[in-house]
Amino acid sequence: MPDSPRRRFSVPDDIAYLAPMLVFLALVWGGTNWKNLYPHFYVARALIVPILLIILWPHYTKIRWNGWWLGLILGVLGIVQWIALQLLLQKISIHGWMPFKPSPDAFNPTTSFSSPTMMWTWIVIRIASASLVVPVMEELFWRDFLWRQIIAPADFKLAEVGEKNWPAFWIVAFAFATVHGNWCLTAVVWGILIGGLLLRTKSLGACMIMHGTSNLLLALYVLHTHDWTFW
Repeated sequence: MPDSPRRRFSVPDDIAYLAPMLVFLALVWGGTNWKNLYPHFYVARALIVPILLIILWPHYTKIRWNGWWLGLILGVLGIVQWIALQLLLQKISIHGWMPFKPSPDAFNPTTSFSSPTMMWTWIVIRIASASLVVPVMEELFWRDFLWRQIIAPADFKLAEVGEKNWPAFWIVAFAFATVHGNWCLTAVVWGILIGGLLLRTKSLGACMIMHGTSNLLLALYVLHTHDWTFW
């Protein structure tokens, strides 16, 4: 007997790509506006987003993993760029105005929990989410859905993954930067790097590895320096 097709929830493909990102952004907004509940909102998105990805997985493009090693290399280079450029931008002053000055009320887990066990549990959840969940969700949205949607607005699946298209390349890089707030210029450079990786490999898997590597190394940097503004 032939293999039965994977069961799919009756939602349009574009909604399947949009839903995890919209839920993620809504929970980010909640944590930003109710700072006393920030760790709770973070745990919520670390749990809800992967559940949505699992439920909606049959709608997504099959992931190719070729070029994974290049994603690993660019993940390291990307986070070195991210940290170095951001530290430089933070020093810029225009008549006393510092446009990239970090937020003075960045969440500090070392002073926000009643016990070391709770603190480290939250930190582990944060690292796991940033390194494993966020790269999958964001790459499916930015470099799979949005990139192809720009090329083929009527039906994004008519465009190939990583299809060469300069408007898509630049629009996605700048759109990606808009959700990164104070890190927008740094994120543009990083977005250009990962866009180039996609063009070179046509591999969402390579992009996910680059994204996960950068996020993991950034977490290690933050834990080492206690510069919580990078989180």
